[in-house]
Amino acid sequence: MTHPNFTILFVDNPVNSTVFYRDLFGTAPVEASETFALFILQSGLKFGLWSRHTAQPPVTVTGGGAEVVFQVPHKDDVDMWHRDWKAKGLSIPQEPTAMDFGYTFLATDPDGHRLRVYALND
Repeated sequence: MTHPNFTILFVDNPVNSTVFYRDLFGTAPVEASETFALFILQSGLKFGLWSRHTAQPPVTVTGGGAEVVFQVPHKDDVDMWHRDWKAKGLSIPQEPTAMDFGYTFLATDPDGHRLRVYALND
């Protein structure tokens, strides 16, 4: 069976979103234009940013309907990422908190896409 290896977020301004994710990921995109950018991450995941204004068929929903999730090894890492992202000015709708699956917080990108960081419970 083939498993997904590519995620695309539909964004209002791909150029601005490319800068945001370049800084967040600490890596440059392998492709970037006015309407699309492509990152290939260390895990092998392809991560695209596509203008919601040029995608076909037209995009009817934007940000907040799914989460981009980052697993970190320890609870302390969650706190470190939280401090770093807050210092970078990311919106933090959910401060670090213990949930049934682990310790987590939620941030959002400029388009309202949810970015979750978590460490599993032991």
